[in-house]
Parts: sequence; structure tokens; C-alpha cells
Amino acid sequence: MRMIPSTPYDTRSRAELVVFDCLRGLTLAGDGSHQGITFHSLNLTRHPYKRFGEIDFLVTSPRGILVLEVKGGGVKCIDGRWVYTDRAGKEHTKNESPFRQAESALHGLIGRLQDRFLKRALDELVFGYGVIFPDCEWRQAGSEWDPHTLADAKAFRRFDRWLDSLYDYWLDKAVLQRKGDGASASALQEIQSFLRPDFETIPALGSQIRQIEENLVRLTDDQYALLDIVEANPRTLCTGGAGTGKTLLAAELARRWTASGAHVLLVCASPWLKAWIHGQLAVKGLTISTCDAVPAAVRRAGISHFDKLIVDEAQDLMQIASLDILDAHLKGSLSQGNWCMFGDLQNQAGLVGQIEQEALEWISQIVPARLPLRVNCRNTLQVIKTIKDKLGADMGIRGTGSGPTVRLASFDNKTDATVALDREIKELGNLGVAHSQITILSPVNYRASLAAELPTKTRAAIRELDEYGIRNFPPDAISFSTIANFKGLENDAVIVIDLPAESAPSYGALSYVGMSRARAILIVLVVRSVNKITNEIDAFSCKARRKPQP
Repeated sequence: MRMIPSTPYDTRSRAELVVFDCLRGLTLAGDGSHQGITFHSLNLTRHPYKRFGEIDFLVTSPRGILVLEVKGGGVKCIDGRWVYTDRAGKEHTKNESPFRQAESALHGLIGRLQDRFLKRALDELVFGYGVIFPDCEWRQAGSEWDPHTLADAKAFRRFDRWLDSLYDYWLDKAVLQRKGDGASASALQEIQSFLRPDFETIPALGSQIRQIEENLVRLTDDQYALLDIVEANPRTLCTGGAGTGKTLLAAELARRWTASGAHVLLVCASPWLKAWIHGQLAVKGLTISTCDAVPAAVRRAGISHFDKLIVDEAQDLMQIASLDILDAHLKGSLSQGNWCMFGDLQNQAGLVGQIEQEALEWISQIVPARLPLRVNCRNTLQVIKTIKDKLGADMGIRGTGSGPTVRLASFDNKTDATVALDREIKELGNLGVAHSQITILSPVNYRASLAAELPTKTRAAIRELDEYGIRNFPPDAISFSTIANFKGLENDAVIVIDLPAESAPSYGALSYVGMSRARAILIVLVVRSVNKITNEIDAFSCKARRKPQP
């Protein structure tokens, strides 16, 4: 017989496990089409006098429905009180007899079914109950039970015969009330589906995002332990793909180094990333600057050299000119000074600046400690898999857990893509995602993007980011940014639009950076035709080239 669930629920009752195995290996008489299903541990939301009830086993077949109560160990009744002795010799006392317990559960079940089904459908079925005592022999007669409704150790040895006779017993008692010759296949299946339906519920999108954020915090805390390695070495090169926490680690390292009284320089290539980090870190002794502005920054700090150097998005500064600036303003220079560089030298190179081989060789000759960052603490497993499958890029391991399915869609023209973009934005809102949690990313500026073609009402909810506004990211609006400017940043939901054709030189880096900004929800809308957008992107000089790691 089919059992639901297919393996028994976790139960301390050895007797229930024994009965489960007997029922699983049973073929009921009169069930040649194998419609019978037995439910284990079925909860009742309606009971004659209990707040809730539970049925140990509910047998459903074309012959009818039987409630089976199982009592293992020893059983005795003294002054109307029922005492059960378990395997450990411990006694449990109840005022209600097991027969009364099974009967009341049956009435609760019938009441629940009457709420759901027409009377004529239930009239096709026989209802009854039985009590199983697999560990003891029952010799006592009594007014509360009929011998046909109980199976002691002796009857249990021929369990199939006893169950067949139990059906006959209840059929004889109901013969005057029943109409027809038994339950039809459709009526039985409908009732079985109602008793314990197969279904899958999807957690609310807001709940999924909150869980992902909690996992992100936990993973980031784990990553912080890696900074002990950095602090133990004077010079460290930390390399990892998007989402491995490079910017967060850079910020935490800045806090640690400045706490010792050192003058620390945190440098990056992007003015936007510099502005965002500045808005997050208000630390005494820390200077945050782009590379070109370092000479002015050291003068404003009133010092001749910085004691320690942190470089974020180091792949964007792997040019001799940039390294010369850093070398000149770090105490001890790059070869002897105290520094840590965080970068993705494999996947993100070329989107802002080209990596120069001579610069890589310079860093390699210094022989810094090398720390690979492997744990992804930004993206869901779905986002990680999508990027790996489409781009073959390393996204680290673990991720922040399971999240919503990534939505990828392509369109023959910009009009259809714009309609889809509007629909996706509205759908996110309907699912409880706040505007501040949504960022639209494009290779081109707002006016040249699909976003500028959206209906007026939708456009009114979008705010184009700039170097000043990024300090207070995210805004209380849907944010828009170019992919290049959004490097190092992230949001819960990211919609990537306007990507060039896959054959375009810029496709790889733009896709990788844009898609990897999504913490939980990633939507990518692509126009198939190679049009004006592709030409604008290529003019943007974003070359997706892979460079060897130093």
C-alpha cells in the first residue's frame, strides 16, 4: 500500500514503526487498482472536544476509511483510568480509552470532510476505526469495545486478515445507510488529495530577501577572520571574484589599521566607489581618495607619506602610472611598505582601466603574501550558477543561499523590451520589493537606455545616480546607473538592460559586472538585434580581456 509520507515521521513509538512497515507491505482486498493510501500521523483541525487531534494511521481505500489508533507496550485499566507502560517501564495515565480516542478522532475527521464535500460523496464511503495493541494479548471483554475493533499481538500476526475483517465489520454496521457499492475512483482521489495534498508554497519575496541578508551578515563575519592573515603580513594581494567581499574587507581593514594610530590611505579608481565608501566610513586617520588625487590628499592630511595603503578594485589601477603615484606616497614605498590590495584580476579587468603587464610584473617581484577569496558572500546560488553557466566566470563558493529564479529574457526590438522592463518593475512592487531595493544597470547613460523609454509614471519613480548621490545609496527610489560606475556596489534586486550582442568585445565584462551586483533578484533583458546601443557601448571602450594573475 502507498504510504504518505513514504517514510514514517519521527516518532518515539516503536509500535507505530512496526505498524507502518506492516501497512506498507500490505495489499488490501478489493483494491486491485491500488488506489489505497495510508496516512501516518494525520493532524485534525476539527475535533469534538479537543483543540486539535491526531490520527496515528488513516487507511483510505475503495472499501472505505479507517482510523487506526496504536498503543504499544503494556496496557491496563484501573477505576476507569487507562495506564500504558512504555519500553522503559515508565507509566502514562489517560482518562480516555483508546477506543474512545479513535472514535472521537473519526468523528472529527467526518466533520471536517462534511465541511468540504457534499453528503452524497461521503455516502459512498464506509467509516470506521480500530485499535492495535501489537505488544500484548487482550483477553478482557468490556462494554466500551467490540472484539472486532481491536488487534492484539495474536491478531497482529495476521494483520492483513484482521484489517479485512475490520472493513467487513464496519460495512455490516453501515449497510442500511450506504448508497451504492463503494467509493468511486474520483471521489476517493479527491478526498485523499484533501487529507494531505501535495503542494509547494513559495516564500514571500520579502522574506527571501531578509533571509539572504541574514546569511550575508554571517558569511561576512566569517570573511573577517581572513584579515588576521592580512595583518600578519606587511604586503598582501587579496584576489577574488565579484561578491567575495573585497570592499567590505577593505573597509574593515581600514578600521583595524587606523585604530592603531596609523595614517591609512584607502584608494580606488572610481569616484563613485570613493564617494560611497566615504559615506560608510567616518574613521579618524583614514583618507579615502582616487589614485589621481593622492598627491593632494597627502598634503591635506599634513603628512609626507601614508603609513599604510589599502587598494580596492586593484585591477583598475594596474598601470605603471598609478603604481608610481602609490609608490611615491607610501612610507617605505610599495617594495618595503605596509599595504593590502583587493582585486578581481581575472574577470573585471578592462572595464575601467587596462591592466598593464609591466605593472603586474612589478607587483609580482615584490612577492606579497597571496590570499585568494573563495567564499561568495553577496549572491544567491541562482545568481552564481547563472553567471557561471553564461560566462564561465569564477563566482566563488557557498553563496548566500537559495533565492528567486533568475529571469533572462530576449526580445526582437526595443519596444518589446521596454514593455517587459515596465512589467518587471511593477511585478517587483506587487511582490513587496521596495523601490530602494531595485537598481537598473545599463552600459549606457540614462538618456540612451531603455529606461528612458518607460511610461511617464514609471520614469518618475527612477532616480539617476551621480557621484554625490551615491554617498547616501540606496535612495528612496529606483536607482539607475551605468554598469561601469556601479562597480563595487550592489543592491537586493538588479535589472540589467541594454547589453550588447554576445559577439561584441565589451559583452563579457559588462555582463559579469552588471549581473554580479544582484544580491537576491537578477533580471536580464536583452534586445537581440545589434543596433545603435551596441555601437555606443563599443565606443565606450569597455574591453573584456582576461589577464593572467601575478
